[in-house]
Amino acid sequence: MADKDKFTLTKKLDHVAFIMDGNGRWAKLRGLPRYFGHHEACNRIIEIFETCREFNIRVMSFYAFSTENWNRPQDEIDHLMDYLEEFFNKEIDYLDSIGTRIMVSGDLSRIRSQTRAVCQTAIDRTAKNDNWIINICLNYGGRDDIVRAAKAIATEYKEGKITLDDITEQSFASHLYTAGLPDIDLMIRTSGEQRLSNFLLYQNAYAEFVFTPVKWPDFRRQAFVDCLLEYQDRNRRFGGLKNE
Repeated sequence: MADKDKFTLTKKLDHVAFIMDGNGRWAKLRGLPRYFGHHEACNRIIEIFETCREFNIRVMSFYAFSTENWNRPQDEIDHLMDYLEEFFNKEIDYLDSIGTRIMVSGDLSRIRSQTRAVCQTAIDRTAKNDNWIINICLNYGGRDDIVRAAKAIATEYKEGKITLDDITEQSFASHLYTAGLPDIDLMIRTSGEQRLSNFLLYQNAYAEFVFTPVKWPDFRRQAFVDCLLEYQDRNRRFGGLKNE
């Protein structure tokens, strides 16, 4: 087995995405309310961010809250929003100081006003930073993202601003929440589930998927490096026959 402390990432990896799964189950196994798992989950974000910096992975997307998560109990939703606010309030000075840009992908109109304000402050404050990018997917759904982009393009066409020939993969991508970000190279889902759950469907078109049984609150540097080792061994052909 490779020495994880001496591991060097040699394969191109510009954008890694995380489905942070298993928080509630992690708490339940410890006899704690589910929302304790969400609090610990937020603590992992900065640790994983630092590991990404260690391996020069510039863009990170985190699935914090999906359009389907509104079906959860209200107190759990409220705690999750509390912890997200806590994360930004605690880490924003540091993140800004090292040139990190905060993005939020998703429809914030349904998010409670105080959480929305905290997110917007982080977005505005770091808008000119470009060393690292943390993309928080909040009230996000992949299908909703695609439909929203399609409606925007249809409106532009109807108003005569574009022609059919102007509609390309690149122009379509520019209407998604993630406009300007590179496509995802590696998508990691924790806790053993093996599905995308409506997460960045368009952006994951040629991503490598790694599914780990480790629950997100336990997903620390070594578990992440295990995923990077698996990614490094993949042969990414993008429909061709030759190695990268």
